[in-house]
Amino acid sequence: MKTVLMVAEKPSLAQSIAKILSRGNMSSRKGLNGACSVHEYTGSFVGQSAHFKMTSVCGHVMTLDFIGKYNSWDKVDPAELFSKAPTEKKEANPKLTMVKFLQVEGRGCDCIVLWLDCDKEGENICFEVLDAVLPVMNKPRSTERTIYRAKFSSITDTDICNAMNHLGEPNRNEALSVDARQELDLRIGCAFTRFQTKYFQGKYGNLDSSLISFGPCQTPTLGFCVERHDKIQSFKPETYWVLQAKVNPEKESSLTLDWDRVRVFDREIAQMFLNITKMAKEAKVESVSKKEKVKQRPLALNTVEMLRVASAALGMGPQHAMQIAERLYTQGYISYPRTETTHYPENFDLKGCLRQQANNPYWAETVKALLSEGINRPRKGHDAGDHPPITPMRAATEAELGGDGWRLYEYITRHFIATVSADCKYLQTTISFSIGPERFTCIGKVVTLPGFTEIMPWHSIPLEESLPHCEKGDLFPIGEIKLLEKQTSPPDYLTEAELITLMEKHGIGTDASIPVHINNICQRNYVTVESGRRLKPTNLGIVLVHGYYKIDAELVLPTIRSAVEKQLNLIALGKANYHQVLEHTLDIFKRKFHYFVDSIAGMDELMEVSFSPLAATGKPLSRCGKCHRFMKYIQAKPSRLHCSHCDDTYSLPQNGTIKLYKELRCPLDDFELVLWSSGSRGKSYPLCPYCYNHPPFRDMKKGMGCNECTHPTCQHSLSMLGIGQCVECENGVLVLDSTSGPKWKMACNKCNVIVHFFENAHKVRVSPETCDLCDAALVDVDFNKAKSPLPGDETQHSGCIFCDPVFQDLVELKHAAMRHPMHRGGQGKRQGRGRGKGRRPGGRLNPKKPKDKMAALAAYFV
Repeated sequence: MKTVLMVAEKPSLAQSIAKILSRGNMSSRKGLNGACSVHEYTGSFVGQSAHFKMTSVCGHVMTLDFIGKYNSWDKVDPAELFSKAPTEKKEANPKLTMVKFLQVEGRGCDCIVLWLDCDKEGENICFEVLDAVLPVMNKPRSTERTIYRAKFSSITDTDICNAMNHLGEPNRNEALSVDARQELDLRIGCAFTRFQTKYFQGKYGNLDSSLISFGPCQTPTLGFCVERHDKIQSFKPETYWVLQAKVNPEKESSLTLDWDRVRVFDREIAQMFLNITKMAKEAKVESVSKKEKVKQRPLALNTVEMLRVASAALGMGPQHAMQIAERLYTQGYISYPRTETTHYPENFDLKGCLRQQANNPYWAETVKALLSEGINRPRKGHDAGDHPPITPMRAATEAELGGDGWRLYEYITRHFIATVSADCKYLQTTISFSIGPERFTCIGKVVTLPGFTEIMPWHSIPLEESLPHCEKGDLFPIGEIKLLEKQTSPPDYLTEAELITLMEKHGIGTDASIPVHINNICQRNYVTVESGRRLKPTNLGIVLVHGYYKIDAELVLPTIRSAVEKQLNLIALGKANYHQVLEHTLDIFKRKFHYFVDSIAGMDELMEVSFSPLAATGKPLSRCGKCHRFMKYIQAKPSRLHCSHCDDTYSLPQNGTIKLYKELRCPLDDFELVLWSSGSRGKSYPLCPYCYNHPPFRDMKKGMGCNECTHPTCQHSLSMLGIGQCVECENGVLVLDSTSGPKWKMACNKCNVIVHFFENAHKVRVSPETCDLCDAALVDVDFNKAKSPLPGDETQHSGCIFCDPVFQDLVELKHAAMRHPMHRGGQGKRQGRGRGKGRRPGGRLNPKKPKDKMAALAAYFV
């Protein structure tokens, strides 16, 4: 019997698909990484009986990055990132050990069916899965086919079974177009970002952005927002005059007429028209016309239109709306939410989707009427050849989906019902009047067939006063004629909906990436979201865009990125060579980068006007070890210390508070220590600003505080305060926080584990002795007599916090409350040698593991 491995994009999808294909007759188990499950059942495959294993990944398996040394901002010239710097595929989330998990499940399998999402990113993940699994699968006979691709648009029984019966092959070209986009964005984005971040943060203190990023899509997106801002700033209001007339067809009623000239900008001319018309006593009907007009039902819904409506009408940001839509899709409520198509294929079961909605109290009547009278074929839209338009696939209630989920689902459903409803028809009556030589018009609309506006009432024709019945030549008395003075008004800031429209029009990003780019410019503090979801550029955003315009407008205009997107689409269609597109595009941007670097003074002039130099920002905090003058602490992101005398800047850990640490100095460089803290429930540690930026020992890396310093005698170092191996992570050491008394604690110097112990103790010290059982350092505790929890009213005790029974009730494990997961500066695995990690003189690099001590400890704490 053959074994068939099947892989979906998310665990919830794997479960739903397996349930449908096995008809609910399957067994499930957790995979080795804990995040993905494996669902097994027996069935037939290509006419033979087979054992199926359905599992999933969690999005991309791999991510593209530069090899190790090119990730250092300090050691690498950003210009090298365009061509010299080699890239490699790394695991997107190493904690999930996805490659190992796929290999364990794929070992011994004969065939693989790929159930990844059916878009370009999905095709790319297909090949990431194949790279992991093919080496461990059974080798096929010469002509035997082993790789299959399922194409589906919704998680319904019909669609999934249909996909299983018509398996295709993964598309290498579409996967390559994603590889090309990833590499271009990585190389171009990193080069420009590193250069401008280092250049400007080294000069200005109040930029209030930890990263001054550049992105081939992100920057033109910001450009649209700043362009609108500039129009608002340069707008000069003009005064104009409008002639307004009112006639009285009957005694009690009046009718307001619109002037055919609309408006004039000269006061005297406006006054002349007013004087002429005032001479007339009656308004004469010159013509009456009646026309039946049609308001067309909407085109079927695609991603961009859904995001526009979510922002403009539902008040949801594009990123948030996309996450909700994906959740609705994985739960089987709607079809695939990433599509550019607005045209239903001929064989699409519209009636089947409509029947699903026949019992919902909000639209049951409309749906039943459509089913009995017959539906209208949706309008012919654009067929991009990807997925059908976004469609509700099964009924739902507000209680099931709740909040924003229901609001988005309700809109999608109403939109779908509207696409198969009739057009709205109305009768438009236009009456033309003459008052003296001037012409005025009055328009009235009467709905004859509401059509789709019944289900989308916000599109309905507004109710107006009915026009009087009249014929050509009729005369009406004039109620009043007056001159209104008005002013032209500036445009408003772009809404997200308008920005999405501009991005789509100019080919910036894809339906999947548009929300990400908009989210990025908000996260980077380039724009703020104002009421009505309008995007107002910040000072930093404005200066950056003006700087790009000054140096090289193509960096911010949509033209060049639009051309790149077209080339990427040609790769996906197999009409362009992957390597040639990559080489050509990188060569263009490399030249632009060199020109940008040479011309940076142009942007710097704009920055000088808006931002303060480093020396003029911040407050004095700690002394420099070189000149012994006070360095200034700059709180604005990224927080750092600046010595204006030495003209040196020292980066600090982010997302916490920094204060002086008892005026103590580092024994190596004489810099005053500072204390970083993430709050009372979090962790804190001292650090030397100089050592934090220039590691003093070979086994240290940039971004390490005193709790990871391997200095053998310094009283704040890991060597003196380290207690034992962390109970949760592999490389961490639990270090005593000597500032935490009387609520004493020790914290892991790698992860966010905190161990609270010995509350109200007078003193806690780390002893030079170590535990015979677990190699952890012993702790000397000194209690006040009145508050001592020690047996027999003892006030002092020395022992191992893990093994000593006296201490066991006085220890409690928690996780630090972090303001942000990236609370530290440096990344990467660091081998600290502390207590319990071979701390003894000439100590062992691999201390003996106690008798399954870590497992016992973890069980004890949890």
